Amino acid sequence: MQLDFFPSRTLTFYLARQFTTRIFGVLIMLVLVLQMLDLLSESGDILAHPGNGEAQLWTYVSLRAPQLIARFLPYSVLLATILTLATLNQNSEVIAMKAAGLSAHQVLAPLLISAALVSAISFGFNERVVTRSTATLKAWEANEWGTIPTQSAVRNNVYLSDGNNILMAKTVSGSNDGLVMEGVTWYRRDSRMMVAETLTAARATFAKPGWKLEKPSRFDAQTTAVTALPDTVIAKDVTVRQVELTNINPDGQDVFTLTRTINALRESGRQTSELEGNWWHRFAGPLSAMLMPLLGATAAFGLARSGQLLIRAVIGMALGFAYFVIDNAALAIGNFGGYPPLVAGWAPFLLFLLIGETVLVRTEE
Repeated sequence: MQLDFFPSRTLTFYLARQFTTRIFGVLIMLVLVLQMLDLLSESGDILAHPGNGEAQLWTYVSLRAPQLIARFLPYSVLLATILTLATLNQNSEVIAMKAAGLSAHQVLAPLLISAALVSAISFGFNERVVTRSTATLKAWEANEWGTIPTQSAVRNNVYLSDGNNILMAKTVSGSNDGLVMEGVTWYRRDSRMMVAETLTAARATFAKPGWKLEKPSRFDAQTTAVTALPDTVIAKDVTVRQVELTNINPDGQDVFTLTRTINALRESGRQTSELEGNWWHRFAGPLSAMLMPLLGATAAFGLARSGQLLIRAVIGMALGFAYFVIDNAALAIGNFGGYPPLVAGWAPFLLFLLIGETVLVRTEE
């Protein structure tokens, strides 16, 4: 019986149902509260743009909610683990299961399987929904809550060097020769690197070579005069390839697009450690949900009448939150080159997997 992790079909479905119900209940509660707080902080800026109203607020909610769900799903699994196991312990259900011959791993097995399913759903949700909403939201925010971008692979605040000159764009959308820049500013600098003139335009397209500014306005730094110009081609040395590899937002790309981006940057001789760390974390991050039942398992065992149930629940919660802290710290250190990308992405998960298993075996098995 000790080798059968699901000795009772009825018990397995009972524990899984209790666990998954609490996961989604806690998640809905967290997302609703955090979404309201976030909307309160951003609604003023959104409504300040002419023409924006209630529809734009709902659009913001639809774009922001997937990010909140992805970020706080592992926290919801942790809290659901504590609630489920503490309730089972309080009602002496864990004692009954252990008296029937079940080991600690058999008690946790339905929760681990449920968490594994949540991890798989989380990965698919992140890749198909969160990446797209993140890219759109960042581009919309860069556009100062004006027109909502409809193009895919939108990048914002692109900064390019054109010899001594500087080319900037609020947003860049499209791909290959169909790249379109919006909110474009071109600074021409003299030999002393001082700005001699500035050209601004609402839109620029690739001119093969160079970038054609549509009806730009020219500001002369010496005379302070502003004049309107016809369509003008600038930055002939700036290629489409350079623009596509500038200011990449890994959170707005799915894992396949990010793979191609990393390969392109590596071929051009650019540093890719930050993007590689993010790539590895795309897999380790969703798996953190599977780790939570193991870290919160201390709340399941021990006599409730001993008065230590609250202490055990706090220990389980502390282990879970310690994982999130160390995971974020490792990813940040990896972005600065302190850890190899593989270590930054996977080391916290493997470390706390060993810690959780060690605590469970030494205290309950």
